[in-house]
Amino acid sequence: MKEHEEEKYQRVGTTLYKIVKRPLLSGDFIEERTPWNYDTLRQDHSKDFISQIEKYDGFCSVPDHINYKQSIAKFLNLYKPINYQPTEGDCPKIIEFISHIFGDQIEMGLDYLQLLYLKPLVRLPILLLVSKERNTGKTTFLNFLKVIFGNNMTFNTNEDFRSQFNSDWTNKLIIAVDEALLDRKEDSERIKNLSTATSFKAEAKGKDRKEVDFFAKFILNSNNENRPVIIEQGETRYWVRKIFPLKKENTQILNELKGEIPHFLHFLQHREYSTKCESRMWFRHDLLVTDALRKIIQFNRGNIEIEMLNLISEIMQIKELETYSFCVNDMLDMLNHLTVKAEPTQIRRILQENWGVMPENATRYTAYIFGGSSDILEIKKTARIYRIARKNVDELMLHF
Repeated sequence: MKEHEEEKYQRVGTTLYKIVKRPLLSGDFIEERTPWNYDTLRQDHSKDFISQIEKYDGFCSVPDHINYKQSIAKFLNLYKPINYQPTEGDCPKIIEFISHIFGDQIEMGLDYLQLLYLKPLVRLPILLLVSKERNTGKTTFLNFLKVIFGNNMTFNTNEDFRSQFNSDWTNKLIIAVDEALLDRKEDSERIKNLSTATSFKAEAKGKDRKEVDFFAKFILNSNNENRPVIIEQGETRYWVRKIFPLKKENTQILNELKGEIPHFLHFLQHREYSTKCESRMWFRHDLLVTDALRKIIQFNRGNIEIEMLNLISEIMQIKELETYSFCVNDMLDMLNHLTVKAEPTQIRRILQENWGVMPENATRYTAYIFGGSSDILEIKKTARIYRIARKNVDELMLHF
C-alpha cells in the first residue's frame, strides 16, 4: 500500500483539511484537523484521489457514546467517538478508586459518571475536589476521565476562563482545571453561568464570534480548601468533596484502571441510577450539601455574618422563638459584646443582600440583648426592625 493512500482529507464548506496524527511525549498520537491547500494536494495526489475526498457543508457537535455518528445531515461532527467499547467483566480497581473519591456518596458518584457516559446532554453540577494534602488521587481522577473520553475532555488553566478566545474548549464534554484558583467574583460568575448554559458565543483568533450549543461539565481540583472559588450562601450549582490521601502510594494506578475501562462502561450501561432528575442539574440540591461546601461558604461569608447567625440562632433557641425581631443597633451591641467590630452598613448589607430580609416600619417590639453576666435581657423598644423566622435561620445555618 502506498503511503499517500493512508492519508485522509476532508472538505468542510469551502475549506480543505488534512487529518494528521501528532505524536505525544507519551508515545501516543492525537488526531488533528490541519488546514491544507489544493495546490499541495494536486502535487501529492491524482485527480481520482481528489474526487474521493469527503465533503461536508459545515461543522456540528453532537455528543453520543453509544450510537456515535461522524456525519449528521451533511455536517461533520466535531465530537469524537471514545476509544473503548463496553465488555462484560469485573472492574474492582475502578470501583475502589471511585469509592475513594466519592466516599459515602459513591452511588451519586457512579450516577454522575453514568450520566456523563449515557446522557451527555444532561446538565450536571460543578464538581469541585479539594484537599491541601498530597497523594489524594484528585489528578488521577481527571486523568482517568481523560483516558475514557479522550479528545472530548480538555484541561484549562485559570487564565483560559478569562481569555476572550475560547473556541478550543466550547465543544467539549468535560472542562477540567487541575489547580483551580478562581477567586475573583467575575471568575465565579462566569463558570456558574456556563454550567447551566445551553448555548455559548465561541470566538477564535481572527474569526467572528459564533453561537454554538454548549453542553460541557466542569470538574475542578484545588489544594485550597477555603476559597478555591467564590461560593455564596444559597448557591446550588456546586458539588464539593474533600478528598483524603490514598492508603498507599501507587504510581501504576492509572494503568491498572485503564485495563478495566471496557468492563466499567458495561457496568455503567446496565446499572440502575440511585437518583432521579430533580433539578436543572439532575441532583436534588440538599444531596450536594457537604461539609466541604459549608466550609467554603463560611469562609466567603466572613466573620461578621457567621457571628450574626450564631447570635440569632442562640437567642431563638434559648427564648424558644419562632420569629426574632431586632434593629441594627441591637445587633451592633451584641457583636460588640463579643468584641466583633462591625459597621451599621455591613449589617444592613448582610441582612438585605445576603439574607433577603428587609426593614419594617418603626414598631414596638421586645429586644433581646446580653447583660453583664452574658444573660439575655428583654427590653421593650420602638425602632425600625428586621424580622426573621426560625425556618429561615435554619436554612441559612444549613449552608454554614
